[in-house]
Amino acid sequence: MYVSSNASLIELNTFRVEARARFLVTLETLEDISCFLTDVRFHDLPRLILGGGSNILLRDDFPGVVLLVALKGIELLGESETHRFLAVAAGENWHGLVRYTVEQGWAGLENLSLIPGSVGAAPVQNIGAYGEEFAEVCAAVDVIDMTTGETGIITAEDCRFAYRDSRFKQAPGRYLITSVLLRLPKRFVPKLDYPGVREALADAEITPRAVSDAICAVRSSKLPGLEADQPGSAGSFFQNPVIDADHAAKLRELHPNMPAWDMPDARVKLSAAWLIEQCGWKGRRVGDAGVYEKHALVLVNHGAATGAELWALADAIMQSVQARFGVSLQPEPVVLPLLSSPHSTGGTE
Repeated sequence: MYVSSNASLIELNTFRVEARARFLVTLETLEDISCFLTDVRFHDLPRLILGGGSNILLRDDFPGVVLLVALKGIELLGESETHRFLAVAAGENWHGLVRYTVEQGWAGLENLSLIPGSVGAAPVQNIGAYGEEFAEVCAAVDVIDMTTGETGIITAEDCRFAYRDSRFKQAPGRYLITSVLLRLPKRFVPKLDYPGVREALADAEITPRAVSDAICAVRSSKLPGLEADQPGSAGSFFQNPVIDADHAAKLRELHPNMPAWDMPDARVKLSAAWLIEQCGWKGRRVGDAGVYEKHALVLVNHGAATGAELWALADAIMQSVQARFGVSLQPEPVVLPLLSSPHSTGGTE
């Protein structure tokens, strides 16, 4: 267990905002976790469990202990007639895992390519993209209950997965995810319905790797990369809002070209990007905090923006969408310190 005090977190969050932690503890083994739980220095301090730092906005310094999960390992546990079962440690890079599977010719994760962050963060947020969600390939999650120190296995059914949500996000800090068990289908059924994906494949043979390559190309055309010369971001900052049918009908009458998708529960999902763009935010910049010029859902740090400045921009966007359309946007990333406003969220990454 490696411990540092007054530690900078600028390299541990993809927004690349400067914030400091009273303590930073790196956990590389299960024994490290046991040592942490018995270390009296940390008993009364708030905790933040951190993976790749790709789904978090730090508005200020963290007054407690940040736990950096660095557990590694990928193991094929077995196969059935229809599925492969893969155990993956929480500290593995998510996109690295996706590329590993498609290079084996295995299906199931290809549409989740190029999502930044760690494997342990995937169930917290129930990450999703291009018609696929983590919940569809999850069999179970191995955890340590940080309130009791007990280990446990939580089945996918008990993870309470929902749109960008889970029991882990609803109980921030309680569970430290150590590994996930994936259930990958042997039968490859490509999902190519999102704009640009089929076009990116052109005349290529449709394989899991080809679909992954196409998703990478589409995402790279819309989102900033993680390279040092790219602006810091956390990917899509806002969830697509879901509203009742009557409200949607009124908006459709006023805005016939508004993208909208009818949901199974008779509600309607809207495009947050479209709403934000209609309010004139796409490409706008307030100091070093800005909205990405290629995608209105993405907030970016052009250099030295603070977490507070990025949140002020996000709040202004939410207020303008509410004022014009009567629609409340919710942030996807965890915003710390946790918010007490109607936009508050919970969870760690």
